Amino acid sequence: MSNITKDMIVNDVIKEFPKTIGVFSQFKIDSCCGGAATIEASATRDNAPLEDLITALNEAK
Repeated sequence: MSNITKDMIVNDVIKEFPKTIGVFSQFKIDSCCGGAATIEASATRDNAPLEDLITALNEAK
């Protein structure tokens, strides 16, 4: 199983790893309207700490 990286698209991650939707919600990442963006772009847009988000996503998958 591959690791989730900052360059992956939010909606693609949720589709492949459904358990991550809770992590995106916890970090207040908009996975509905903003789900077509990369994790890095979404974290920047939504003021989420990127490294913490990536770590949490990989732990959740």
